[in-house]
Amino acid sequence: MSVLGWRVAVGSDDAGFEYKTRILSDLDEDSRVGLVVDLGVRANEHTAYPHVASAAGRLIQTNQADRALLICGTGLGMAIAANKLQRVRAVTAHDSYSVERSVLSNNAQVLCIGQRVIGLEVARRLVREWLGYQFDPDSPSAAKIAAIEDDLA
Repeated sequence: MSVLGWRVAVGSDDAGFEYKTRILSDLDEDSRVGLVVDLGVRANEHTAYPHVASAAGRLIQTNQADRALLICGTGLGMAIAANKLQRVRAVTAHDSYSVERSVLSNNAQVLCIGQRVIGLEVARRLVREWLGYQFDPDSPSAAKIAAIEDDLA
């Protein structure tokens, strides 16, 4: 997290546009968030999810964003596409425990959710919870994350 708060990239395809629009407002109002980057799509735009996920992953790779939130129909395609980039750890999570462990155990920087899978209020809550977690580099999970990164180098 930067000194000013989380720098969060947010993107969706057209299947996640409604949730993205609402959650962007939540992020703008959250005091833990210092910067929000909207990667699209925009109204009446049709961008394939791999392009949005790749753009978010590049911001993570280049340290221009601390976290990314990606929304599509299921959250699965976004996670697959984002994980193609080295040193990007993206997960699909639709429950509180998975969101917690994605950060605390796996140091995942990218959360992917599915607009067609969970309700809007659940999605909003999960994003609020996600912002409250920070990976502890001294935790027992740190060695596992290092092993993942070493294997990708």
